[in-house]
Amino acid sequence: MKAKRVCIISLGCSKNLVDSERLLRMLSNVGFDTAHDPSEFNPSDIVVINTCGFIGDAKEESVNMILQFAQARTEGRIAGLYVMGCLSERYKDALPGEIPEVDGWFGKTDWPGLIKLLSTKSPGSVPYDRIITTPRHHAYIKIAEGCNRFCAFCAIPLITGRYKSRPIEEIEGEMKMLVERGVKEFNLIAQDLTNYGQDIYGEVKIGELVNRIAKIEGVKWIRLHYAYPANFPMDLLDAIANNDNVCKYLDIALQHASDKVLSNMRRHITKEQTEQLIAEMRRRVPDIHIRTTLMVGFPGEGEQEFDELMKFVREQKFERMGAFTYCEEEDTFAANNLNDSIPQEVKQQRLDKLMALQQEIALNHNLKKVGTTLTTIIDREEEEYYVGRTEFDSPEVDPELYIKKTDKLNIGNFYKVLITDAMPYELFGELAK
Repeated sequence: MKAKRVCIISLGCSKNLVDSERLLRMLSNVGFDTAHDPSEFNPSDIVVINTCGFIGDAKEESVNMILQFAQARTEGRIAGLYVMGCLSERYKDALPGEIPEVDGWFGKTDWPGLIKLLSTKSPGSVPYDRIITTPRHHAYIKIAEGCNRFCAFCAIPLITGRYKSRPIEEIEGEMKMLVERGVKEFNLIAQDLTNYGQDIYGEVKIGELVNRIAKIEGVKWIRLHYAYPANFPMDLLDAIANNDNVCKYLDIALQHASDKVLSNMRRHITKEQTEQLIAEMRRRVPDIHIRTTLMVGFPGEGEQEFDELMKFVREQKFERMGAFTYCEEEDTFAANNLNDSIPQEVKQQRLDKLMALQQEIALNHNLKKVGTTLTTIIDREEEEYYVGRTEFDSPEVDPELYIKKTDKLNIGNFYKVLITDAMPYELFGELAK
């Protein structure tokens, strides 16, 4: 008898993707056939939607996806529908009554409960085992769950709870296991990398963690995502600088540059302290590429504060930057205490202006790479090009490098590539001779 298929639909961020990968492994271990984001579904399929509940657009996407499959459930095009993840965790009391077509609702990490419902067997061989859904040469490593920062705009601590670090030994074990399966590039992720270890070791251990995993044989690249600027652990910069296989790259969300707005956001840092931190990053790690995220339209941001943000971006010249407009999240400090009075059209105008500036900055950075030779990992093959990334480029969010098909290249391998042309968010090159 053919095993029943469980299809996982993964929405939201890379942290959610890791959760989906772990669930795929657990389901496989107890005898289910599994699929991740399949293009077609069968009437016998069970569908599990791993939702995101962080911001308005993500919540809307999750609800629309649930409604889409609820219709499929009603019409008999799938056999079962279950929902998990951040949205389900946050609105677990309200959603079942609103969408009764769903067979079961589960929290963000209640995988055993879902497995128990679907099967009587015990899930999982090791707590971190999973089925990788990314290209086999790279994977995300989630080193912690939750957050202790309680920024005024953010609902994540309300969803995920307090910060919970994974032991260093467990992370090492997961990475060694994945190396044996062919993974070469590891992107470390957490809601707040820079608080790692405080809860279980009594002190921040992110620098030590990076130094230890950098010594694992077969680990070619390590890249770091989602640092927090206040009380930044400087030994992390030393770990980046002193290990050749740690990419000269750091993703750190700064959010704003106005002291007034930063205070309203409860970020516990000033503009001057932020500038000092960035200067120290560039001093300790020459050629570091800093990725940051900024927010426009937060309560208290007038024209003066926005101009201050523009000036800050113009001066700092971030290699990588994303931005979004403020969207009020219920039960956060901002929703309960601050007036979201800036019109949406003003927010969008500011966002467009900020991103136009960043596009100029990004183009200038990329043009400086023309004529240089960069180590590149190949992600995929297209009709006219191989497509890869340098150490300065994280999967899905950063520029890709398009390489002329003059030689046969292998996906997942590293090559020296001469950069021949550049656009704001793309590079072009050829195999270095």
